Amino acid sequence: MPVTTAVAVFFLIWWVVLFAVLPWGVRSQHESGEALVPGTDPGAPMLPRLMRKLIWTTVVSAVVFAAFYIVYANRLITLEGLVRPFGMR
Repeated sequence: MPVTTAVAVFFLIWWVVLFAVLPWGVRSQHESGEALVPGTDPGAPMLPRLMRKLIWTTVVSAVVFAAFYIVYANRLITLEGLVRPFGMR
């Protein structure tokens, strides 16, 4: 796999995982019971902790990418294997 393709695949995985990680541990202003900050939505997070979420996103993405690369490099899943159950060749 060329390096540019690997970087593109990692970026796509990273972006999808980011949206899965963003809601982890979020407490809204309403849930925390503290005074609402004037001019903000009650559902806005008190402490978004974005740096921690970016680090977790990178770690989870690296694990998913490693699994993808092992499957790709060892040809554990092929196109023929994917279409065979549907009677296609």
